Amino acid sequence: MVRLSLKQITGLKVLLHLAGFLPLLWLLLSIDQGWFSADPAKDIQHFTGRMALKFLLASLAVTPLARYGKQPLLIRVRRLLGLWCFAWATLHLVSYSLLELGISNLGLLGSELISRPYLTLGIICWVILLLLAATSFQRAQRKLGKRWQTLHNAVYLVAILAPVHYLWSVKILSPQPWIYALIAAILLAWRYKKLRKWLPGKS
Repeated sequence: MVRLSLKQITGLKVLLHLAGFLPLLWLLLSIDQGWFSADPAKDIQHFTGRMALKFLLASLAVTPLARYGKQPLLIRVRRLLGLWCFAWATLHLVSYSLLELGISNLGLLGSELISRPYLTLGIICWVILLLLAATSFQRAQRKLGKRWQTLHNAVYLVAILAPVHYLWSVKILSPQPWIYALIAAILLAWRYKKLRKWLPGKS
């Protein structure tokens, strides 16, 4: 099997940046042209949330693909995917804050996040992603040492909570959130031995 070269990885990074940026252009065009449904605020929130979830799952898929595909350099795209996940998660949070509550009612955001359990899960995910994004650089990795890996293992908690947040937020029965949840479950099951260490009494 031919392994990916550094040049090919660079090309892949360019494609992944386009995969993160072009949907934003489509989103802006859809808003301008009125392509959304009668409830565009919900459509925008769901679109940004799904994009964040897609990049989260893609980042989790990198390790098994690199290992079983014998492509060690593929690991180099994982941080990029994680940062795009955080970017779209931030757009998701902003879209809810502005479109659902409005600029004049942003003071309600805190009470909303506490009183609505699915929003509580969402903000927990965002805070974790914020910490991971802020410490995703080599300087932070060197400074944190062994604690860096412990912190970044929290992405598995996001992989559990984010699909639940999506399932909980959908008001109508739809197969789409279940598909995301199934993919997340498969990616987490692949890490079963690692996740066992989180359980009480496990070392």
